[in-house]
Amino acid sequence: MIFTETFLKGAYTIDLEERGDERGFFARAYCRNEFKVHGLNSNIVQANLAYTKKKGTIRGMHYQIAPHEETKLMRCISGAIFDVIIDLRPDSSTYKRWFGIELSAENKKMLYIPEGFAHGYQSLTDHIETFYMVSAFYAPESERAVRWNDPVFSIEWPIMENLTISEKDRNCPDYI
Repeated sequence: MIFTETFLKGAYTIDLEERGDERGFFARAYCRNEFKVHGLNSNIVQANLAYTKKKGTIRGMHYQIAPHEETKLMRCISGAIFDVIIDLRPDSSTYKRWFGIELSAENKKMLYIPEGFAHGYQSLTDHIETFYMVSAFYAPESERAVRWNDPVFSIEWPIMENLTISEKDRNCPDYI
């Protein structure tokens, strides 16, 4: 795996190191030892799949607060998404800044999202599937969200027409 830190401290893009031959390829998608070498949280407790039907759908921006903060390792395994994270750590030099990257079945990139970040994505194609691993169990009482179009963050979503957004995500309050 090739780890590249983004401008948001502690958040990484991860490229697979494919080893291939005429049959196809093999690549490690997770290695506890490599994560530890890079100082990343390697405590994975849950793996999740999400399917989205329509291009332009936005899911997010979600996070969990203490004591259930979570690290995520995100990958798109079918289709393509624009994956977005927001640094919500008040003591961070990149507090309230966002980072976005295309994750797709084709580019096989992953995004490592540390604790203290909101996370969401927009489907760039119909019929996308994402696979992600998390370091904490889902705790509804610790779930929080910021609105996908909150002017505090000014996220530049690639698709702005024919959006599909859940009522819950549309009605998040402004971030203060």
